[in-house]
Amino acid sequence: MIQTNVNDLTIQAATVNGSGSQTANLVLTRAIFHMGIPVAPKNVFPSNIEGLPTWYQLRITPEGHMARSDKVDVLIAFNVATWKEDLKTVRPGGVVIHEDAFSTADARTDVTYYPVPFAKLAKAKIQSDTLRKQLANMIYVGVVAGVLGIPWEALEHGVKRQFLAKPKAVQVNLDAIKVGFDYWQDNFSKQDHYHLEPMTGVVEGKVLVEGNQAAALGALMGGVTVVAWYPITPSSSLCEYVIAYADRFRENGDGEKKISVVQAEDELAAVGMAIGAGWAGARAMTSTSGPGISLMAEFSGLAYYAEVPVVIFDIQRIGPSTGLPTRTSQADLGFVYTLSHGDTKHLVLLPGSVEECYEFGRDAFDYSDRFQTPVFVLSDLDLGMNLWMTPAFKYPEKPFDRGKVLGKDDLEKLAGEWARYRDVDGDGVTYRTLPGTDHPAAGYFTRGSGHDESARYTEGADAYARNMDRLARKLETARHALPAPVIDEAGRKVGLIAFGSTHAAVVEARESIDVDYLRVRALPLSDDVVEFIARHEHVYVVEQNRDGQLFDLVRLALPPQLVDRVRSIRHYNGQPIPAAAIVEPLKQQEMIPA
Repeated sequence: MIQTNVNDLTIQAATVNGSGSQTANLVLTRAIFHMGIPVAPKNVFPSNIEGLPTWYQLRITPEGHMARSDKVDVLIAFNVATWKEDLKTVRPGGVVIHEDAFSTADARTDVTYYPVPFAKLAKAKIQSDTLRKQLANMIYVGVVAGVLGIPWEALEHGVKRQFLAKPKAVQVNLDAIKVGFDYWQDNFSKQDHYHLEPMTGVVEGKVLVEGNQAAALGALMGGVTVVAWYPITPSSSLCEYVIAYADRFRENGDGEKKISVVQAEDELAAVGMAIGAGWAGARAMTSTSGPGISLMAEFSGLAYYAEVPVVIFDIQRIGPSTGLPTRTSQADLGFVYTLSHGDTKHLVLLPGSVEECYEFGRDAFDYSDRFQTPVFVLSDLDLGMNLWMTPAFKYPEKPFDRGKVLGKDDLEKLAGEWARYRDVDGDGVTYRTLPGTDHPAAGYFTRGSGHDESARYTEGADAYARNMDRLARKLETARHALPAPVIDEAGRKVGLIAFGSTHAAVVEARESIDVDYLRVRALPLSDDVVEFIARHEHVYVVEQNRDGQLFDLVRLALPPQLVDRVRSIRHYNGQPIPAAAIVEPLKQQEMIPA
């Protein structure tokens, strides 16, 4: 057998939502990962509970590329409604594993077909009427294992790992996989050139983690004690992971919880509860997506102007309005940065990996306390809800940074000479007290209306301007404290700027194009961005939204003589951006050598 494609292929399973296919796909993913082979899964699912088409793409590369591929090598066709269109996605020479009842009239002749009577096998071999539909998907796992040479030991590992909480389900799923595996062995000889072989040295020390899972763990490590939330795709799993981890790690041994999690009646109530908890001194958070962010605008302005810490996770999806709730996007950036009416600018963290989802999910609480303001953590559906390979997370080594908080002894030393909104240090960050501080000078009114340095109500023009100028000064202080951009350059003429989950596609694209790279990790933008652009003839800002939101923010930060150096590459169809979406326009415009 000639093996020309070893460990370098993309599998796509085309199934029906609610049929149990996700479990089968995850078993396949974990089995291949157990072989030491890098995997990059992407789940494209509809915004209903059951019945509509769903696709799961599993990319396998020796190099460990994590971006989506727009080429399919092995198609598992399990949905008759999308059969003809799915068949068009397979590259010439690819493999099609399909239900043998599907019509192959006028089918392509440049692919290898493996027709399998999945429905008949499920009816004959799976005795349980209630489990038959779900276990039928496991049959195709066995067929794929036969086609690609996945060893049985890896399949056993994948099933056991997937059903850690339900060990009784392990054997019945293995039995279903064996039905498919046996059918392959009894009815086919290998006609294609795709194969998997165990690898060493690539995935050792790495785990598969979702971004929402990582952010939840980071929030717990960051000391969160109050979580107020309302379910919304694709952010719900973040708070669900917080709850699951808190049940294990945030109780004192006799069942008493050390964290309060409240499911509010809507997103407006959720952020209000979180802000109230932040005012009281708790480390508080909420998690939502674009429609929820829209509802949080007024409260976000209150927390900004009254200077109350709170952390808000935004797991972005396609908008506007309801949009495509289960598709990914980076289109909340400009909205979140200035969320609220009036002159408002927020601190925004932009994780580009699940490791940074963990780190920023943890450190957001320090930044929020230190600068007494809302901190937004912008992830997206691709990063948040898909599994990503990542090194094991590091346990935090530094104590919490609660910022400028005055206690009783501090107030005694000040002899009452304290004002809540007075800038003592010239950095725009004032001193605060927490409710319950045992000192007569500790109290103050927290005002969302006009106030002076002593938190007294005023509509005085000068007092308002002073306060707004100080808030701008605080933003400048934060600009130099937030995570700096990651820069990789070697004096090339052309540069790329990106943020968030686009990073995976940029990493792969740079193997084909010779360009420098800066990855933005926070707003407000670092001075490094302007300096990077000044060192290059052309800089392309790559992002996943229609309007080039980061592109606009970058140009606003530039002196006039640099504006024309910046250009935009945008990808906004709801699918995670592939490397080709970066490589092709760059090669067309710049003729960049590989």
